[in-house]
Amino acid sequence: MVCSTLRRVAHMRVYLVRTASSVSRGHCHSALGSRPAASESAGQGVPGSVMELLGQSYPQDDYSNLSRKVLSRVGRNLHNQQHHPLWLIKERVKEHFYKQYVGRFRTPLFSVYDDFSPVVTTWQNFDSLLIPADHPSRKKGDNYYLNRTHMLRGHTSAHQWDLLHAGLDAFLVVGDVYRRDQIDSQHYPVFHQLEAVRLFSKHQLFAGVKDGESLQLFEQSSRSAHKQETHTMEAVKLVEFDLKQTLTRLMTHLFGDAGAQDRIGWAFGLGLERLAMILYDIPDIRLFWSEDERFLKQFRLSDINQKVKFQPLSKYPAVINDISFWLPSENYTENDFYDLVRTIGGDLVEKVDLIDKFEHPKTRKTSHCYRITYRHMERTLSQKEVRRVHQAVQEAAVQLLAVEGRF
Repeated sequence: MVCSTLRRVAHMRVYLVRTASSVSRGHCHSALGSRPAASESAGQGVPGSVMELLGQSYPQDDYSNLSRKVLSRVGRNLHNQQHHPLWLIKERVKEHFYKQYVGRFRTPLFSVYDDFSPVVTTWQNFDSLLIPADHPSRKKGDNYYLNRTHMLRGHTSAHQWDLLHAGLDAFLVVGDVYRRDQIDSQHYPVFHQLEAVRLFSKHQLFAGVKDGESLQLFEQSSRSAHKQETHTMEAVKLVEFDLKQTLTRLMTHLFGDAGAQDRIGWAFGLGLERLAMILYDIPDIRLFWSEDERFLKQFRLSDINQKVKFQPLSKYPAVINDISFWLPSENYTENDFYDLVRTIGGDLVEKVDLIDKFEHPKTRKTSHCYRITYRHMERTLSQKEVRRVHQAVQEAAVQLLAVEGRF
């Protein structure tokens, strides 16, 4: 049960860490109307302007791409909202680590940080983790940038370097992270991540091993600018075993039996939404942002470990509309369109599916047809209401394509 649960928890990253020393083919294309104001589109920054966020000012440039939808989520900190399901998960993980892992003086071994600003530098988010400058994970289409040097963190690992260099060797980091992604019940541009990191010195790792004093963390080799020393097999196997035990204990606690210089260590990251959706039977990721008392009151528990299963709210009918358009010859990413739909439709949008691709036999131009499913979580949507939203999406699509020379 524990192993199958581990496999189900997406957004889990496990790795050894060391700190570096340094419709049909002939679908009809919509006759889209007049363009909306710039503020209605998907949040491209205006070079020369300044964005105010969390008390700081950030000059805008050609990399700025934050949408109004995403900006409205910054600072909500659902993981720190008492009795919210994400808060419950965080508190249960904290309690487990505090009880299971203690230091020499019976104090908690792991420190917890859950209030770091989600605004980080691109150096923190990428370079500090040795992610190359040309790595695909840096793409503008996959991240939310304030400008070329600052962004909303794509993972809590953005804080690893600072904490390790502050001298910490066992810590948890919890926070909201931001990624441009597809639209469905499992994906949202903001989700919450919990990261754990632990490092071992030679003495700590081999203390309980027979003849451990003769074992080494690294093979006898030299470090260069292009290659670090290789860990010994004994060190790797012990760290791997410790990580497996740590994750197994954590999953058992939640679900029941159902760059470090001369140190070595492990790190893992868990998506809190995925854990909560499995543990509490929450079917749609949009619900975590609901302020409906029928949702929130279900998680006001006297004991954070109390078992609770989400009782679904009424299932309101969906309203479905399609939109299609010719793609530009270059620079188009689906995340641009998804982000636009989220900005205009907000949480009325349940999912967006690419249902048809068509290539014109003469011009070789390609068109996409998307099916947008609108469904409110708390009431029935009228056709008239959805028509207004869908028209705004169409108009914003025209602007997105035209502004970037794509239509």
